[in-house]
Amino acid sequence: MQILCNHYRTMISKEFILKKIAQLLLHVIFWIVVLFCYTYFFGHNTDNINYVFSFSLFLMPVTMGTTYTATDLLIPKYLLKEKYFLFFVYCLYTIIISAFFIIISLFYGLIFLSSLKIAGMAPMTRSPLFLFVAVYFVVFIASAFSLVKHNYKSTSDNQKLQNKILETQLKLKEQELQYLKMQIHPHFLFNTLNTLYGFALKKSESTSEMILKLSNLLDYLLYQADKPKVALQDEMNHIKDYVDLEKMRFSDTLDITMDLEPIDPKIQVAPMLLIPFVENSFKHGSIRNQKLSIEMSLKFIENEMHFAIKNSILHDQPEKEGIGLANIKKRLLLLYKDRHRLDITKDKHWYIVTLLLKL
Repeated sequence: MQILCNHYRTMISKEFILKKIAQLLLHVIFWIVVLFCYTYFFGHNTDNINYVFSFSLFLMPVTMGTTYTATDLLIPKYLLKEKYFLFFVYCLYTIIISAFFIIISLFYGLIFLSSLKIAGMAPMTRSPLFLFVAVYFVVFIASAFSLVKHNYKSTSDNQKLQNKILETQLKLKEQELQYLKMQIHPHFLFNTLNTLYGFALKKSESTSEMILKLSNLLDYLLYQADKPKVALQDEMNHIKDYVDLEKMRFSDTLDITMDLEPIDPKIQVAPMLLIPFVENSFKHGSIRNQKLSIEMSLKFIENEMHFAIKNSILHDQPEKEGIGLANIKKRLLLLYKDRHRLDITKDKHWYIVTLLLKL
């Protein structure tokens, strides 16, 4: 482990050194280009290359000092941090100091390079205005590059931050979905085992058939429900198995109708998406006129799935939302945020759930 850590540190240090070397080379190339430009422009209308080159070399430290003051101090510490007053004040100081050294460069050319003979000076170096323009033009170009670099870095950092936020939200979403699935499993199993227990007490002959159907449901619950999506046909098949289990439990007191359109095998939905609605109808439905009435329908209109289920209730029955229904609401918001509409209504005789899902 220690060897791996040391190797990783070595790789990082090498990358850091290579990055610094690349930055240094870029700076060297930039200043060589500036020196070449100074020599070229100051050499206009003169053949005294030695004078021009010496003058350009003397002016380079002034240009470099002014440039790095702007790019490494004024821009990052004041302009980008919106300290505009301090930025203006220090810019003024920088201009005054750099102007002083530019004038010294002018005297250097006059005294040391032309022996106090103005005629011996290169024409382009005689004008302080031109020297100011030359120096501050380089500062302006370098500052523009610096601002572009800071803007790119800021955009890149913001993008990385947004990506991290999205990744965190995605992980939280996946964890919440996993929690909701884990919540469904024991809840569904508990209700089904209660039904099986009732049959066992009665020593019903249908107990074995019920265990077989329960086995199919558990297979779906354990091996299919952890998948991101399952075929809608599989979901409906297991709803039918669940309904068959309830038919055995309710016997003659159950009146259920199912109007299900043929399902395209390509259609997929989140697992255990519809079963909680069905389970809720049996659990919270009430026997009225000696019957528990449930009506279920599944239709497809263009690219939308319309699922509806309603169960009979008593007139004075209090409204109660079970774990399964609360769970499915959260899952729908996470999985189909802008692609579903869930309506739950209640009248004197019916508790009605309708779900529209854009496929």
